[in-house]
Amino acid sequence: MKSLLIGEYREGRLLDTTYELIGFAGQLGAESAMLLVGSDSQLPAFNGTIYLADAGVCGEYNPDLHKQLILEVVGKLNPDCIVFMHTSYGWDLAPRVAAALKCAQISEIVAITDNGFEVGCCNAKMRRTVRSATGRTVLTIQAGAFPVAGREGTPCVEQLTTAVTSTLEFVGYEPAEAKDVDLAKADVIVTAGRGVGKKENVPVIQALAKALGGELGASRPVVDAGWVDHSHQVGTTGQTVSPKLYIACGVSGAIQHLAGMKKSDFIVAINKDKDAPIGEVADLLVVADVMQFVPALTAKLQ
Repeated sequence: MKSLLIGEYREGRLLDTTYELIGFAGQLGAESAMLLVGSDSQLPAFNGTIYLADAGVCGEYNPDLHKQLILEVVGKLNPDCIVFMHTSYGWDLAPRVAAALKCAQISEIVAITDNGFEVGCCNAKMRRTVRSATGRTVLTIQAGAFPVAGREGTPCVEQLTTAVTSTLEFVGYEPAEAKDVDLAKADVIVTAGRGVGKKENVPVIQALAKALGGELGASRPVVDAGWVDHSHQVGTTGQTVSPKLYIACGVSGAIQHLAGMKKSDFIVAINKDKDAPIGEVADLLVVADVMQFVPALTAKLQ
C-alpha cells in the first residue's frame, strides 16, 4: 500500500501534526511519501521522499494551487490513499481532491481496524467502522488520535512547481479574539463535563480549581449548553492544553476532547462510569459521583 501524506506549514513553520501523519502511515503499514507546501528550512525528519513546493510562491494556502500540486504528485506516485489532518486545511482541501479524483473520502478517522477505519458518530458518543468502495481514498485523521512518529530520518527532497494559476491570493491569518483565560499557560486545569449535571453545579468544580491554584476548563457539551464560556473549552474546537495536572470531572472523553488534553503530565478522571473513554488516557481514574467526591476533595485541600 502507498500513501501520500499532506503536511502542513503555517506562519513560517512546519506543524507538529505532520508527525501524526507519519505515525498514522506507520500503523497502516504503508509506504509513504509526503507533499509539503513550505520551506526547505522547515522539513520533517522523515525517511521518505518529500515533494516540496515553495510557500512563498504558492501561498501557505491556496486551494487551486495546492489541489493541483497534489494531483500532479498523485499522477506520479499512484498512491492508494491521500492523507490529511482533520484541520481547517484538510476540511477545505480534501473534498476538492476527492472530487477531482472521483474517489471516496473518509473523514475524521480515530482508529484503524482489520475491517477499515473507525470514525465517530452520534456526536462522538459512538464509533462506526467504514471502508472505501473505491480503489483510491482520501482520508482525514483526527488530531491526537494516532501516536506521534519519532523525529528521525533524512528525507529525499524533490522540488515541485506548477504551471496552474489562480484567481485567489493568500493574504494572511486573522488572529482569534482574545480569550478570557489562556488555558495553555495553566499548570493546573480542572474541567467540568456534562456529568456535573447542571449549570448550578459548575461552581463546585471551580472551587476545586481555585483550591489547587488552577483554572476552570470545560468540555464542549458544557459550553454548548451555556454553562461555561467558550474561552474555557478544551478540545479540538477549543484550546489544546498540556498542564502539569489535569482533572476531568464528569467528562466522558470524546476523541475531540482527548485530542486537546492527552499531553497533560498527569491526568485524573472522576466519573461514575468505569468504562468511560477518558479512563483510557487517565493516570488515575476515580469511580465516584462527581458531586459527592469533588466537594470532599476540595474540603481536604482547603
